[in-house]
Amino acid sequence: MAQVTVTLDANLAIDAMMLSGTKNPQDAVELVLRDYLARGRRTETRTGDAADGQRLTTDRPTAQEG
Repeated sequence: MAQVTVTLDANLAIDAMMLSGTKNPQDAVELVLRDYLARGRRTETRTGDAADGQRLTTDRPTAQEG
């Protein structure tokens, strides 16, 4: 598996560790990202694909003048 290195604010990493109950920042970030992706998938399942957003907009025809 490929790895990515990122730089984070120390306070942000510590807060994530405390909320997630992990012992190191890498585990906290991985857990948070997995949760974020799972939530996104659940939302898409309930509401439809992101591309479906076009069908939700109400494109009303313009009033004809004349």
